[in-house]
Amino acid sequence: MSATSALRRKCVLGNWKMNGSLAANASLLEALVAALGKVQNVDVGVAVPFPYLAQAQQALGGSPVRWGAQDVSAHASGAYTGEVAGPMLVDFGASFVLVGHSERRSLHGETSDVVADKAKAALAAGLTPVVCVGETLAEREAGTTLAVIGEQLAPVLALGADAVKRMIVAYEPVWAIGTGRTASPEQAQEVHAAIRERLRQAGAGEVQVLYGGSVKAANAASLFAMADIDGGLVGGASLDAQDFAGIVAAATA
Repeated sequence: MSATSALRRKCVLGNWKMNGSLAANASLLEALVAALGKVQNVDVGVAVPFPYLAQAQQALGGSPVRWGAQDVSAHASGAYTGEVAGPMLVDFGASFVLVGHSERRSLHGETSDVVADKAKAALAAGLTPVVCVGETLAEREAGTTLAVIGEQLAPVLALGADAVKRMIVAYEPVWAIGTGRTASPEQAQEVHAAIRERLRQAGAGEVQVLYGGSVKAANAASLFAMADIDGGLVGGASLDAQDFAGIVAAATA
């Protein structure tokens, strides 16, 4: 671990994706509070589907576990049926929101410019945008990983250092999301180091950069030991309180 990385707090965020029910969530949230109620020195949170923000607020309020949303509108209000604005998320105590998740990019056609607009809207509402970037398998095999990520980051970095300093970046190789495949710690570190350099050039070198892509308790420690990996954006494992707690524990080591 480099001297600078030691100064950045580790961060572990869960992404429930489109999973959950009132009954299942109640058990999961109760278990999360029990497992993580005394966690220190790590930023911990879960991104839940919009309908369950109130439930998360009620269950997690007063605990160290924060809650947030999985998407946000680029608009603060207006005739945008089906959209959810940043101020609405804040009403339910959300403190962060994912923007540009690969599933939003691929399934909903979100461009990097749209992602930047959403990040800007999140900041305006007082939320921390977690900006997701990552390459497909074809792009990795073509050797264009760093170019692709650079293009994805460019509109966000153009918002300026003051804005970027209030963000989190999550590197999630698309080929490792939900596939059981994980970038090796060395592969992930190479990309994180490149992202860190881009952030440094933009005047925001100490932004937390998380790794996402089949993160589990078994591989978290080796990933988090890398100099430029500041924690994880966790998918499937965040639906199991003990698995998620194991990943958080790896971040405290």
